[in-house]
Amino acid sequence: MRPGRGSRPRTRIRPKYEDAASGFVVGVARGRYAVRVNGREVVAMKARPLGRKSVVVGDRVALVGDLSGEPGTLARIVRVEPRASVLRRTADDTDPVERVIVANADQLVIVTALADPEPRPRLIDRCLVAAYDAGLDPLLCLTKADLAAPDQLLEIYAPLGVPYVVTYKGGPLDELRAKLSGRFSVLVGQSGVGKSTLVNALVPGADRRTAEVNEVTGRGRHTSTSVVALQLPGDDGWVIDTPGVRSFGLAHVRPEDLIKAFPDLEPGAAECPRGCSHDEPDCALDEWVAAGHAEPARLESFRRLLASRVGGDQD
Repeated sequence: MRPGRGSRPRTRIRPKYEDAASGFVVGVARGRYAVRVNGREVVAMKARPLGRKSVVVGDRVALVGDLSGEPGTLARIVRVEPRASVLRRTADDTDPVERVIVANADQLVIVTALADPEPRPRLIDRCLVAAYDAGLDPLLCLTKADLAAPDQLLEIYAPLGVPYVVTYKGGPLDELRAKLSGRFSVLVGQSGVGKSTLVNALVPGADRRTAEVNEVTGRGRHTSTSVVALQLPGDDGWVIDTPGVRSFGLAHVRPEDLIKAFPDLEPGAAECPRGCSHDEPDCALDEWVAAGHAEPARLESFRRLLASRVGGDQD
């Protein structure tokens, strides 16, 4: 029965949940969240007061309810803590809707095959822009070095000083493990480049699905369909595997903010005309470089990333 007029009126005061347990989200699937709490994994749902607030892998959250982790139990996420970083993308460069990929990561590992499928530098550029925008340290991971040499691709990114590792089928991953150790790293790249293969090698028992590249299209088949965080064995570092991407929209990144990722160029931009696109005849960056304050290759790389941000072509 509906309560009568004499029932207690509703209040806007919400409980503070001061005794809520702390945890962080390691997986999301169909409205349910896998959350690591005190060394065990529990299944949780989002509490109604959170409304439309998103909860993503990497979020630090507060939970109440059954935290035993036993089959059939369900906890509630009652609070999402402030995020230290947010990696986002849009469907394309005109889409106003941002999609949060992961929260609180500190390193973006851009996984690219040297062959099968062929590298896509403009997609790499877009991932770099997203990393700089989110405040993440980028790491270029080049796979399948047994099929092609990495020199030509590495030459493109040498002026940016992006750290890199090169791997090949069946080869050791010691260098990659060292760069992932103690970090919260998210792996991003097109399908078929070997992200899930790397994760399965780094985290035995992860059982991330893998597949070969389509011989007709030359593109990888989508295998991983969800974002999941996995702890590295014997380490406090985590890796986050993501589904393969064929585009990386950057509608959320303002072109004028990209210069902040280039501290050697940013002072020179202060002399640019109002509304300067940094790629026009009156741009002060040309004089800044000519005066020896920065390397010409750095300005060229900056303008290439800027063109990738506004151009829309990701191949």
